[in-house]
Amino acid sequence: MDLGIRGKRALVCASSKGLGRGCAEALAAAGVDLVMNARGGEALEAAAEAIRVRHGVAVTTVAVDVATEAGQRALLDAAGSVDILVNNAGGPPPGHWSDWTREDFLRALDANMLAPIALMKALLPGMIDREWGRVVNITSQAVKAPIAVLGLSNSARAGLTGYVAGTSRQVARHGVTINNMLPGIHATDRATALDRGVMTAEGISMEEAQARRFATIPVGRYGTTEEFGAMCAFLCSVHAGFIVGQNILLDGGAINATL
Repeated sequence: MDLGIRGKRALVCASSKGLGRGCAEALAAAGVDLVMNARGGEALEAAAEAIRVRHGVAVTTVAVDVATEAGQRALLDAAGSVDILVNNAGGPPPGHWSDWTREDFLRALDANMLAPIALMKALLPGMIDREWGRVVNITSQAVKAPIAVLGLSNSARAGLTGYVAGTSRQVARHGVTINNMLPGIHATDRATALDRGVMTAEGISMEEAQARRFATIPVGRYGTTEEFGAMCAFLCSVHAGFIVGQNILLDGGAINATL
């Protein structure tokens, strides 16, 4: 399917690996030029060069921490005018409700709620002026079904979801859509870290930790970054102009819900 976005320009945050990389790859395959961001410059440059070679698109890299105001300013200065924004940031660590401090919550909010909002506020006006734009926020399945040990993530991402619910309806008439993608467990470093935590806490092997989680997913496996990226690219396409303010769950059926 021709997604109709060849020649567009996208800013993809936290895209040197994992789900962000999957989105960057899928957009590049559709002919979209990229501004890629991550904190680690070496991994970011390697990912960008691989995408340039594979897809023949222009790729600008900005190695900054998007959770900071200075990082956001540098990223926006380098990005300039973009048609597509993919917000993404690593989730805060798991823990126990009694251990989290105010500072822990502020760090989670900065990364997973306030940074995406800041980028949207900066880039939406240009999209509105051009009467076309796409924003996709990578959040979490925890928005729909909170995970107890991920309370910091639950809180921050739920706040972002509420912001999008209102804002998306205000900008839709200008040809700009905002939607959220809610990943379940995908084969990324984040999944490995969570599995390692279970392995350590329960004294089991990594294989057993993964097998236990596989058993909770109806498809019997983790998702792939390619599958995730394909959905992101579709939401950014010309075919998705009637999808507004939605939370798209990509979890292999793990959350058992009618709606």
